[in-house]
Amino acid sequence: MNTFTVILFTALALMSVGLLKSYRNVSERELRRRAREGDELAAVLYKAVAYGSSLGAVLWFLVAATNAMFFVSIARSAPAWFAVAASAALIWFAFVWMPARDVTRFSTWVAVKLAPVLAWILNYLHPIFSRIARFVGQHRPVTIHTGIFDREDLVDLIQDQKVQPYNRIDKVSLDIALHALTFGSVLVRDVMVPRRAVKMVKSDETVGPVLMSELHKSGFSRFPVFSGKKDNLVGTLYMKDLVKAKAGGKIEKIMRDDLAYIHEEEPLTDALQAILKTHRQQYVVVNSFEEYVGIITMEDVLEQIVGKPILDEFDQYDDMRAVAARAAQKEHAEHLGKEKPTEESPEVVK
Repeated sequence: MNTFTVILFTALALMSVGLLKSYRNVSERELRRRAREGDELAAVLYKAVAYGSSLGAVLWFLVAATNAMFFVSIARSAPAWFAVAASAALIWFAFVWMPARDVTRFSTWVAVKLAPVLAWILNYLHPIFSRIARFVGQHRPVTIHTGIFDREDLVDLIQDQKVQPYNRIDKVSLDIALHALTFGSVLVRDVMVPRRAVKMVKSDETVGPVLMSELHKSGFSRFPVFSGKKDNLVGTLYMKDLVKAKAGGKIEKIMRDDLAYIHEEEPLTDALQAILKTHRQQYVVVNSFEEYVGIITMEDVLEQIVGKPILDEFDQYDDMRAVAARAAQKEHAEHLGKEKPTEESPEVVK
């Protein structure tokens, strides 16, 4: 057995797998983005990666050829069973152990050095490969499954994205997507304001400073109105209507007769659809015995999608000074952030 030949083909086989892993470590789209932003390493790698499946075909041919030569070099002077066993060990090492490790600096260096050569070769081979791919696609279409079968798979994908290296999707967007996916499993009763916590107003109560101050301190902008017993709801009082009303009047004169009901067992998706179709911002929640058990508002539903409370500061969009001040504070914070020294961008492949 020629030891030098065996070592040479072993190194070539491992290097070909290392090249395959190096070029696949970062997606074509990501490499293109980094190249456009001036990343020299990404620009060099993209010269070869831009050919997509054609590059994959060349690299897989390289892997197959080097592994075949490794088998032949051993089989010339050793029993066939030993050559098969050695080839199997090499394939296991290359495709099981190596993919579990990070891409090495050496394989990255080799990938960078070979990128212009591969790009030159693919410039001639790509038209042939693309015609073959079109022919195969027309007669034997290949469908690659995403690996996502249900909602839980998407939830796991978003959770993984949060800790993904080079992730550029902000946490707020990922949280909104995550809450939107789990939104349908939440019931109205899970987010409603229970009856004991609802601030209610009696229909024959007199409008005055004391009542207005009390309702304002509650933090709500809409209040169920009852007549007689608290189970007997007759309308809704809006804070903005109360502000415009004259002192001394009765609540029944300014309340709105726009009660709408929803069952506590309904999912929030149904509540959202009801809000969008009817343009009502508050629903009275009832149980199977037609008992009033709480209320649910548009804010309660939106908070489940956004994943955090709807803050009062967003009610100030009708105040020009508040809007201008908030925008100025944001610009000032961004300006301070730009003045801080930035760390060097990480390498494309580690």
